[in-house]
Amino acid sequence: MPSRKELANAIRVLSMDAVQQAKSGHPGAPMGMADIAEVLWRDYLKHNPTNPDWADRDRFILSNGHGSMLIYSLLHLSGYDLPMEEIKNFRQLHSKTPGHPEYGYAPGVETTTGPLGQGITNAVGMAIAEKALAAQFNRDGHDIVDHYTYTFLGDGCLMEGISHEACSLAGTLGLGKLIAFWDDNGISIDGEVEGWFSDDTPARFEAYGWHVVRGVDGHDSEAIRAAIEEGRANGDKPTLICCKTVIGYGSPNKSGSHDCHGAPLGDEEIKAAREFLGWSHDAFVIPQEVYSQWDAKEAGQKKEQSWKDKFAAYKAEFPELAAEFERRQNNELPADWAEKSQAYIEQLQANPDNPATRKASQNALNAFGPMLPEFMGGSADLAGSNLTLWSGSKGLTSDDANGNYIFYGVREFGMSAIMNGIALHKGFIPYGATFLMFMEYARNAVRMAALMKTPSIFVYTHDSIGLGEDGPTHQPVEQMASLRYTPNLVNWRPCDQVESAIAWQQAIERKDGPTSLVFTRQGLAQQARTAEQLANVKKGGYVLSCDGNPEVILIATGSEVQLTMDAAAELRAQGKQVRVVSMPSTDLFDEQDAAYKESVLPAAVTRRVAVEAGIADFWYKYVGLNGKVIGMTTFGESAPADELFKLFGFTVENVVAAANSQF
Repeated sequence: MPSRKELANAIRVLSMDAVQQAKSGHPGAPMGMADIAEVLWRDYLKHNPTNPDWADRDRFILSNGHGSMLIYSLLHLSGYDLPMEEIKNFRQLHSKTPGHPEYGYAPGVETTTGPLGQGITNAVGMAIAEKALAAQFNRDGHDIVDHYTYTFLGDGCLMEGISHEACSLAGTLGLGKLIAFWDDNGISIDGEVEGWFSDDTPARFEAYGWHVVRGVDGHDSEAIRAAIEEGRANGDKPTLICCKTVIGYGSPNKSGSHDCHGAPLGDEEIKAAREFLGWSHDAFVIPQEVYSQWDAKEAGQKKEQSWKDKFAAYKAEFPELAAEFERRQNNELPADWAEKSQAYIEQLQANPDNPATRKASQNALNAFGPMLPEFMGGSADLAGSNLTLWSGSKGLTSDDANGNYIFYGVREFGMSAIMNGIALHKGFIPYGATFLMFMEYARNAVRMAALMKTPSIFVYTHDSIGLGEDGPTHQPVEQMASLRYTPNLVNWRPCDQVESAIAWQQAIERKDGPTSLVFTRQGLAQQARTAEQLANVKKGGYVLSCDGNPEVILIATGSEVQLTMDAAAELRAQGKQVRVVSMPSTDLFDEQDAAYKESVLPAAVTRRVAVEAGIADFWYKYVGLNGKVIGMTTFGESAPADELFKLFGFTVENVVAAANSQF
């Protein structure tokens, strides 16, 4: 029977051979962490390769995602649908083994991990989801939610600021089923890290409230086992296992050096490594006796069947809870959702009011929240400004995880990546809020949500120079354009309480990607709509007001819609035929068929003015090069909002002048 070292060596040789064949990649981390991975995956990890989506599986996250051949080797050896041909096609076009683990490519990859620090942060989100689901659904004698989240991370993850945000919160929330393995090899791309990373990492995590297992030999299987046992025994704190490893272990001439971090070892060094490891097999050849020890299919099926038996007993005793659990795991909305949400929207249209859209957002949460026990809200220390708390909000704490709201503190980036982890875990619809300006702190987590198509809902308030006196540091200008240019991300900037409620409804119903909801600080007048116009809001852009044969089209979003309506009235008084288009979601409007877009923006009408208190250049795609855009071309200033709108040209007179200049 193969020894543990031989089983770990299978990871090493697959990793170095795949990187060599691809002529690029990172062999060092997989070779250095192979012994840790062998113990975790063969002795502890609860998973079923024949059903990678089993609800109560343990989650494994490779936060140091550049070492992707580690997870690909583990998936292949364990029996997932990742054949050797895919290993040979590492980093090649259309393979299931891209350069970094990408969610949705290979079965068993739980999240995309390329940008360092986000994997551990996703893992925190998954551990939060596990703890909250367990609190909501488990009953005495029926632990149907009972799994761990394991993550590997390197020095780079720990240097990234987001790891501080996430790991601090993980300690505060007492995420006892989160176990992280720090690959303490002392090497990064530039060389030995002691010149730029001299933190006392164990002390740092102890200060966060983690249980820390220090000084573990990452190449000693028994030491690794003992550390995992210790971590699992400390159920009230997350655990950091500090594993001292040699990067590129097995490479006799390059191990322990940055030379093996991010480049192929080379044919001669690979030959030498085979001799050092005692591995006599050719490239991409794994002996059957090694496969048989790694194969987790039969054991995984038994583990899942055992859980199914437990769930059947749970279902017999708690049928309603079981049905609710299954609904949420399947990402299905309640049966009466469509009817009730639409009734609320129609009620708003029939009863005009003029709140700020951030308040309209809170009102929508109060209407929709009671229908959606899967809501998991939050704000980055701005709940009183973002208005993300609703009447049924309950904070999630270390002592009581039966909550639906996370007080994230001033952690915009951490919040956003944690939300992605919660969404990937399933069972919740996460939303989290900050000022639109501070999406910049979280930008890469938003991009990762779009890349993975996770249904995270990002709520951004104080959306323009309308913020006023706080000045240009807090006034977003280019942020809406940045969000709109992001593939797979649907963005809404509604003009009143009705569009705000529809934006929430559509974000909740969206399952194939994230949504950003962008709201104002200031009150906005409600617009009159017919039933047809109300239905067309969901198409992202629609005709709000129109004369029979328009000569000029005014396009606007959010707080500028009422301004364009006032300008249209003035133009009509001058004898002009005017159409006003409200475009709360340019992304959804762009998805409509050509006939609908032509019905809203007929090509024959070339006189057009777009009005938005954001970067002007974005809007030329709708008005054409000869059209006019009233928008921002500079940063804002500190002054009351009314003065700023006048200063930057957001006035009826300026809109009318822009329209008339085209006649």
